[in-house]
Amino acid sequence: MHQEIKNIQAYIRAANYLSVAQIYLQDNFLLERPLKTEDIKPRLAGHWGTCPGINFVYAHLNYLVKKHKQSSIFVLGPGHGMSALQANVFLEGTLEKYYKKATRDEKGIAYIGKQYTWPYGFSSHVSPEIPGAILEGGELGYSLSLAYGAVMDNPDLLAACMIGDGEAETGAIAAAWHINKLLDPATNGAVLPILHVNGYKISGPTIFGRMSNREMEELFSGYGYEPFFVEGTGTELDEQMMETLETCYQRIKKIQEEARGENPPFKPRFPMIVMRTPKGMTTVKELRGQKIEGTILSHQVVMPTVKGDDEELKALEAWMKSYHFEELFDKQKGFSKEILDLIPDEQYLISNNPHVYGKTYKPLVLPESKKLKKEVRVPGEIQSNAMRMAGVFLKEVFELNKKTNNIRLMSPDETYSNRLDNVLEVTGRGWVWPHDPDDKDITRDGKVMEMLSEHNMQGLSSGYVLTGRHAAFTTYEAFAQIIASMAHMHQKFLKYVIRMPWRQDIPSINYLLTSTVWRQERDGYSHQNPGFISGMLEKHNDFIKTYFPVDDNSMLAVLEETFASKNQMNLITANKTPEPRWLTYEQAKDSLKQGLSTWEFASDANPHIVLVGVGDYMTRESLAAIELIKQDAPEIRVRFVNIMRLQAACSCEDAFHPQIPDAEKYFTVDKPVIVNFHGYPEAMKSILFTVKNPGRFSVHGYHEWGSTTTPFDLLVRNKTDRFHLAIEVVEKMHKEGVISDQKKKDLIAQYEKALADHYTFI
Repeated sequence: MHQEIKNIQAYIRAANYLSVAQIYLQDNFLLERPLKTEDIKPRLAGHWGTCPGINFVYAHLNYLVKKHKQSSIFVLGPGHGMSALQANVFLEGTLEKYYKKATRDEKGIAYIGKQYTWPYGFSSHVSPEIPGAILEGGELGYSLSLAYGAVMDNPDLLAACMIGDGEAETGAIAAAWHINKLLDPATNGAVLPILHVNGYKISGPTIFGRMSNREMEELFSGYGYEPFFVEGTGTELDEQMMETLETCYQRIKKIQEEARGENPPFKPRFPMIVMRTPKGMTTVKELRGQKIEGTILSHQVVMPTVKGDDEELKALEAWMKSYHFEELFDKQKGFSKEILDLIPDEQYLISNNPHVYGKTYKPLVLPESKKLKKEVRVPGEIQSNAMRMAGVFLKEVFELNKKTNNIRLMSPDETYSNRLDNVLEVTGRGWVWPHDPDDKDITRDGKVMEMLSEHNMQGLSSGYVLTGRHAAFTTYEAFAQIIASMAHMHQKFLKYVIRMPWRQDIPSINYLLTSTVWRQERDGYSHQNPGFISGMLEKHNDFIKTYFPVDDNSMLAVLEETFASKNQMNLITANKTPEPRWLTYEQAKDSLKQGLSTWEFASDANPHIVLVGVGDYMTRESLAAIELIKQDAPEIRVRFVNIMRLQAACSCEDAFHPQIPDAEKYFTVDKPVIVNFHGYPEAMKSILFTVKNPGRFSVHGYHEWGSTTTPFDLLVRNKTDRFHLAIEVVEKMHKEGVISDQKKKDLIAQYEKALADHYTFI
């Protein structure tokens, strides 16, 4: 047996032992005396079944990385195998860099054991607290797309992505295999997918586990990969893995070398590995006549009642002793030479790669506003297009940042429809597989990523942003809901990234939501869903900000703010139809200081009532309602307030950050307020609950009344149109004694007739 194999096997034994110790023990970590009930934690948590596979892969990756001095990261799909990942990060010494008590000695072993799945300690799933991680390990399916996002524009980076066979059943992973067709090996790094087939999920078999090697070979060959199979036990398994990893590495280097030469390869076929091992291998083989290794009984905590069962306690002790940890660790000298010899030099440690800590972050160079801003003489006189402005702005951003190569646009097939096609004047849509002469704006090295999978556009965005680059993600507003849970995972990760002192700043992720609910009159009810905004505003993190630009100048101001920001999630919602230009660029910038502003040209001093517009269509209809009131009841004094930015609620420890700063200055303290809100009214009502005298507010918004109809009828059905707003103003002003009974009746009859005429017309 080669010494290298001996080193790898020693390392795996140590990692397995530490993984088991973390799950079970609160004392006697070196088994210096017989195991007792009091040595077992009072609550057991963790997932053993995937751990030995993780340790096996990590050990072999260490050997490959050290041998070739390769910049690498490890993306772990089955993040519930946290005890294994932590064992490896501990063994290589990275954990001690960030947690001083995690020393590679007896005290350090006790520290990670006691802190694992313990309150205020380390979680049972991969989280931002673990060095090297860029994937939150709770929800499955995002690993492969995130790994591809990490290697984009990182030509020297290798991302080894371990995918569980249960995880591989998710829709997100199923589509992510196709990202290999979008990334040019000339300008990007490489992903090495490692599909771990251990046969079982939590209580049933996996689909891949019941497929033959031939079936999987045909499947992944069809996906455009060159599949390699590793299976077996003992030394044979290690020898296979060592040889296979080396072969895959050389294949990757050859593809990249050819791609970066004069004649790039046609349809590059990157390698991937299918690794078959028994579920929970090396654990207890059998207990009370029941097979454990290789079955669902090894998925989570093996023998979960060990604390009160002497037979299980003895089985656990025998299991741990089978690793012969005493041969691998000495209390005085530390870990053995075999283990230390396998660990790469510090600059190549997998979990200490600078890409995953924000160390490669560079701010974007942004275009000069004076070149892009538009003139305003009379508010509302000239038509504008907010999404066209976004396209022009992004075109300039791509042009100005060509050298740093750190900006990508993710778009599920709607770059033209969403009015962002100006970007394609300076870059193409990335596509490496065969090109057709009739293709439009398709280039091998394009920076616009198009794939009809919001899941994978989000995964690419997260991987790109978490490794220090800038991402814009555009989609139809209704279909942003597809990635609501993925965005939720990103915000959970980001919350802790901000708080971990050793994780540095990263760019914000910027969502451009368009084709919104109010202009889905053609595609109809199925395309009407502003719920992504509601869900994100519910999060208790004030780094989530939602923007509602009303015209091209305000879009310019919003884009400048969001693309210069860091450590945020920014939602920008705007329609792609021509709308009035209300604000100068300077007015829009001023409005963003607080997030809202009073529009003096539409407002009276000492108002009887306040109308608030949130969103382009809502603002237009509010102003139209004010125009009706001014014409028909000039004695009513009205103030108009536009809200351009809302932020999520804050549960910050340091200070309270109101969602609407200085609200009473704009809304008054005691006057009735009518809010015309872009999304579901409940989202706005929860925000207004904290404003003084909340009972004086009424909120209009989308009430799930939709169909294929006219744009104005969609507003009417949801009572966000000018006539319903004007009717409510009249009713409130009558109640306040500002207008007479007769005037109220006359005006309401007039506006209701207009609504009846509208209904007849459509």
